Amino acid sequence: MGIRIGMLGCSPGNGHPFSYSAIINGYCYAGLRESGWPVIHDYITCRDPADFGVADLRVTHAWTQAEEVTQALCRTADIQHALRHPQDMLGEVDAVIIARDDVESHRSLADPFLEAGMPVLIDKPLTLDRRDLDHFTPYLEAGQLMSCSAMRYATELDVPRSRLAEYGELKLVCGTILNDWEKYGIHMLEASLSLVASRPQSVQPLPGIHQGVAILLQDGSRITVDALGSVPPHFELALYGSERITRHAITDNFGMFRRMLWAFAHQVRGGIPIIDPVNTLDILRTLIAGQEALDSRREVLIHE
Repeated sequence: MGIRIGMLGCSPGNGHPFSYSAIINGYCYAGLRESGWPVIHDYITCRDPADFGVADLRVTHAWTQAEEVTQALCRTADIQHALRHPQDMLGEVDAVIIARDDVESHRSLADPFLEAGMPVLIDKPLTLDRRDLDHFTPYLEAGQLMSCSAMRYATELDVPRSRLAEYGELKLVCGTILNDWEKYGIHMLEASLSLVASRPQSVQPLPGIHQGVAILLQDGSRITVDALGSVPPHFELALYGSERITRHAITDNFGMFRRMLWAFAHQVRGGIPIIDPVNTLDILRTLIAGQEALDSRREVLIHE
């Protein structure tokens, strides 16, 4: 029997319910064209039919805050059940995906399902609140909750990830993103901290006309992230080693989303964390410390 997935929520500027559902279920061309997400339409419709489907997941139920959006989502990805209330999914699905990136909504949406013992995937960033992170931590450690940026699974990082020894001493990792640290910093943290062995120690704000932070690792190396604000879509990671230097533009949304959903399917089946909870907690604590550093203009310890 397949894993019945409930798709929950939608937030402004974030079409993940549509992209995730289409990657899992396949899509209706007319429904996707009319959904109002042209970028998603473009990268979904250029894929081969063999690329669709993720393990044994199937999105069977959907709810968003607006009935017309729920109906559009169901048309796009052939979802059979459009619901009026999120908790109507209890007892009807095997796992849920909360596809909203507004962190304030995550705990109230997730708690009924977590308390019922259901597996939950929450869109990035999980939280920017230390108390909420403490609340979610037991579920992360138990393998019931997964939350990450799909950029951890970026196809463009496969080669450097498999050849890290060729860089010699990895001295510096630099990430650049559009928009702000609060919502988009998580992308570069997932990409960079999943590549390095050392854990983050502190975050310091950088001067300039855009948001920037320097993350000191325990081995003395550094990760910098520049959030450039309103610029064309841009995600880039550069690795500076004593023997090799490379730069990687990250553009394959479909590939990274599909890999993340595959990882969630295996966590649901196995019941153990697919990502080491220590790594997830380090990333989220670094994200929170980075926001505190930017707000206070001072260095903030990750574990203070």
